[in-house]
Amino acid sequence: MTSGQPGTGNARPTPTGADAESRPATPTVAGTPTQPARISAKAPAENTADQPRTGDGATTEAAPNGTPEADPATSGPAKDAARRGDKRGTTAKKSTTTKQDGTAKQDGTAKQDGTAKQVAAKGETAASDSTATGTDAAKDSDPAKDSGTVDGATKDSAATKGSGTVDGAVKDGDGEPTKDGEPAKDAKVADGKDAKAADGEAKPVGPERWEAFASAPEPRPSIFTRAGRAVGRFLIHEWTLAALGALALAVLMTWPTLRYPRYTLPQDYWDPSLQSWQMAWSGHILLADPARLWQANTFFPELWSFAFSDTLLGYAPAGMLGSGPEDAVLRYNIMFVLAHALATFGAYALARQLGAGRIGAAVAGVSYTYAPWLLAQAGHLHVLSNGGIPLALAMLARGHGWSLRHGYRPERRHDGWVYAGWLVAAWQLSLGFGIGLPFAYFLAGAVLITAVLFYARRLRTGQAVPFGRRLFAADVLGGVLFAGVGLLMAVPFFKVTELHPYAERTIGDISLFSPPATGFVTAPGESRIWGGLHEGARAALPWHPEMTLLPGFVLYALAAGGLFFSVWRLRHRLLLLSGVLVTMAFAMGTRFFDGTFTYVPLFEHLPGWSGLRTPGRLMLWTTLLLGLLAAGAVTALTDRVRELTAQRIPSWPGPWLRMATLLPLLLVTVEGLNTTPHPVVPTQPAAMRSAQGPLLVLPSNQSLDQHVMLWSTDGFPDVVNGGSGFTPRQLDDVRRVSQSFPDQTSVDYLRTLGVRTVVLLRGQVVGTPWEISIDAPVESLGISRQDVGDAVVYRL
Repeated sequence: MTSGQPGTGNARPTPTGADAESRPATPTVAGTPTQPARISAKAPAENTADQPRTGDGATTEAAPNGTPEADPATSGPAKDAARRGDKRGTTAKKSTTTKQDGTAKQDGTAKQDGTAKQVAAKGETAASDSTATGTDAAKDSDPAKDSGTVDGATKDSAATKGSGTVDGAVKDGDGEPTKDGEPAKDAKVADGKDAKAADGEAKPVGPERWEAFASAPEPRPSIFTRAGRAVGRFLIHEWTLAALGALALAVLMTWPTLRYPRYTLPQDYWDPSLQSWQMAWSGHILLADPARLWQANTFFPELWSFAFSDTLLGYAPAGMLGSGPEDAVLRYNIMFVLAHALATFGAYALARQLGAGRIGAAVAGVSYTYAPWLLAQAGHLHVLSNGGIPLALAMLARGHGWSLRHGYRPERRHDGWVYAGWLVAAWQLSLGFGIGLPFAYFLAGAVLITAVLFYARRLRTGQAVPFGRRLFAADVLGGVLFAGVGLLMAVPFFKVTELHPYAERTIGDISLFSPPATGFVTAPGESRIWGGLHEGARAALPWHPEMTLLPGFVLYALAAGGLFFSVWRLRHRLLLLSGVLVTMAFAMGTRFFDGTFTYVPLFEHLPGWSGLRTPGRLMLWTTLLLGLLAAGAVTALTDRVRELTAQRIPSWPGPWLRMATLLPLLLVTVEGLNTTPHPVVPTQPAAMRSAQGPLLVLPSNQSLDQHVMLWSTDGFPDVVNGGSGFTPRQLDDVRRVSQSFPDQTSVDYLRTLGVRTVVLLRGQVVGTPWEISIDAPVESLGISRQDVGDAVVYRL
């Protein structure tokens, strides 16, 4: 039974039972105009796209040609009642209509997500309880089909209760009765075009009319387009720009190092020749015979000779490329420039991680790398190769989620950065103990202090501070790796100390290289800005190459300003200032109250510290701490300028104010300009190319032997010559006995050592005993003599 709703023109079902309790009563609105069941055939065609709704929300539809569509729900008695205008009406429900013109679907339409909702809204007849899914929804519930089409538009109707029924049989879409859910035998499909319509399957919905006005979908980018975009994002990333900027600045600030990179060396050609040989030897022997790494081809027949000085072992991969003296010089110059670039990038990364802005971090990077005092170390690549120190600290701080500005942030922890930090630290240690040993002790102290503070905070607050097992495992494994590399590197040096006890430093040796306080304001002669002005001050220093320790007057000023105006907290500024003063005191060696409370305890009690002969190189830590103080001040300045620029109306002074923030960076860079000489490397004698080892090259001394080491990179024959931080006594004996070469005593002695060839350089014999004996006959000695180029070759 259905109860008519007066004034609506549509019939509403009368809820019964549980349905009646769950549905709220629909109030009857008086005065609601009565809607006809049909639209006049004279309705304009243009209104079919968007028909008005009836009083209860039902939408009347029209065929695409403007002819009103027959209501599929009104068949039989319901249809007659609609024609008579009977206000009672019957329950009429419009079901899902598949229209070729893409008009909107009515309530109760089988959704594309495969779920057909039960029709229970006002003005709608209760539909079948079965649920239709997918495109077979109509088929599963056996809905009635419209028997015909109007201008090709197929109408689908749902089964209606109490309308068009004959003895309980529900009429299908063409008006034929069906019983027990089976269609009548004579069911027809209009024009026979849609055979599946009779089986209860709806036709697929055609393209929507308004799709033509929609924006075209974006084409899927190809793999090359995506790769290009990824490369573009990488190239404009901050760290990419920082690395490229550091490299470009290194090339400019070290110029003309790369002007003639195969023939010149920066500063001088003594220590750089030694270090060129070190890189070449490590790369060569690791490919040929790694077990002989520490038994180098120089200082023959000494053992562990590769550990006579810092080894630059971390550069061994570069030593695997190329061969011969020219390639060794080229390799050294490239690594010389890259060492400057890495130092700038590492200090920049550390300042950024601690919370400095980009310009402030750039000031820290440039001041750390191009401090005037480092210009005197241009011939010591193992001192200039310090970029791994700030880079490792930056990575470790990043992995632990800690910064100076924001403190400990557990959510930023990442064990991958911790592993990377320990790897970089181990690599830095492999370059040498000259600056690597203080770094190792600093890391050990930092780990100890951090652990104490961590547990003290936990006891004070009573709360477990987040740390995590993964981070703890990364620290343990990384620390073990770092310690393992340190021990493996230390074993050969302990062997050398055991075989040559006189090689160990004494307090007297340290005193010779300990700078006075005036060294902190004295620049080396290689400084373009201050070199000439400080000539008199350098003359007053006992050994000025290791005592001119000026980090830069601009850096001093910026750091002093950072004590009062900075983004760092006050306690952090005071901590940085304390670090500056303490490291300065240690850098003075025995000049600070005789080192009783500073350097001497370290020298006497810390393993390996006695091998460090130049305390002034601890100025590296002073420079880094001053750079961080300066970065805090410059960052505060840039932040303030940004605020002022945003507040100014009009904003035209903004660019000028922002350009002013670059002034500290410009001044620090200018103060780092240098006049470093680049002498031409002595050419390898032709006799060295064909001489068979073991051989001795005369004259032999500390300076000339470093050239011989470089020349020996052509095939790496065993040579008696060698230069290092100390001279073995056996080499002293060889030099003393060879003063009378060629004579029977020297020949017999060299044969005892295993020497087979002696090369005497004519260009170096002026003022030496060989100036007279170089052309003496040797037939009576049982040796042969041959002139090869500008040298005389003796075969023993």
